[in-house]
Amino acid sequence: MANCVSSIVLVIVLLFPFASYSDQLETSENTKQYKLLVLGDSLSAAYGLTQEEGWVHLLQNAWTNANTPIDVVNGAISGDTTDGGLARLPRLLDLHKPTHLLIELGGNDALQGHNPKKIRSNIVDMVNIAKESNVAVMIQEMQIPTNYGRRYTTMFTDVFRSVAEDQEVPLIPFFLEEIALDKNLMQNDGIHPTAEAQPMIVEFMMPRLQALIIDTHL
Repeated sequence: MANCVSSIVLVIVLLFPFASYSDQLETSENTKQYKLLVLGDSLSAAYGLTQEEGWVHLLQNAWTNANTPIDVVNGAISGDTTDGGLARLPRLLDLHKPTHLLIELGGNDALQGHNPKKIRSNIVDMVNIAKESNVAVMIQEMQIPTNYGRRYTTMFTDVFRSVAEDQEVPLIPFFLEEIALDKNLMQNDGIHPTAEAQPMIVEFMMPRLQALIIDTHL
């Protein structure tokens, strides 16, 4: 029951089109060998925090301090959907010329009742657009509450796995699954991860992303 409730609270954040920053395009000053574009929603947009406290910014700091040759561009916007990501992606690719793309979208679509086939189509289109620009793609798994019904929940979850398999791109597990279980790591609204939770997200994401970007030369 605790896991179910926590999952419900976690994913509600993705439904609301909170006032957002206009493409939080922060990169380090030095040009490096690799550039990662994070195309996401409020979970990557540091909602309720300063940009410096968010996990994407902290990830860049960690890589910079470790002399890891990866720059990070934060293209996340709170409330974004796969429709919005698909519309924004060509401009972001043209503007920043990333070598890698992390797609962290889809939760809002599901919570708005969008057809999983449409969500899948949008993600596939984003993958193909990135590939056409010689950008390597990684997909972030997303989760929704089980009270949306077993059939829809299963169809939604399968979207990310099936796209990853069919398009032969890596799938990264949902990064808030464990954090959501600790209310002390959530903001007062019970929805958004706190500043204290952001380094934990970095700890989860950093080795996975680095292994895909550098170690395996994705």
